[in-house]
Amino acid sequence: MEESKKIAIYPGSFDPFTNGHIDLVERATRIFDLVVVTVAVNSKKETLFTGQEREDLIREAISDKPWKDKVEVEQFTGLLIDFAEEKNATVLLRGVRQISDFEYEFQMALTNRRLSPKLDTLFLMPDENHAITSSSIVKEVALWDGDITSFVPPNIHKAILKKME
Repeated sequence: MEESKKIAIYPGSFDPFTNGHIDLVERATRIFDLVVVTVAVNSKKETLFTGQEREDLIREAISDKPWKDKVEVEQFTGLLIDFAEEKNATVLLRGVRQISDFEYEFQMALTNRRLSPKLDTLFLMPDENHAITSSSIVKEVALWDGDITSFVPPNIHKAILKKME
């Protein structure tokens, strides 16, 4: 009898994908057979990068990682629980940097559990070097010509600078 693959969905807007996100994906590949980095596309939300740009940038950012074969990158719209079911995922992966993240994430986890009782949420903390990093902070620093090289992979740094021209 073949054991089923352990599949986790790591959803987010990833606008942009940061070194903290990479840290969480790497940690998750140690736990799961497959991690699906799920780029949320919401037409009502203004983003720096299109869904396709974010998907491509993430793929490029992890292309040299030894664990890259355990990761898929895909866009989605709609209910996350439906996407998770389509992918046969049993876990939603969420990053929690600080206590202020937890309240919102806890509410979302309970909502998702009510909608899909077989879907669990796993909270992972990033390495302490990435605990202050958020996509919003990266964009704000970049907007004011601040140095974001320690926050994002080189390809994403280059893409952000190009968007800010």
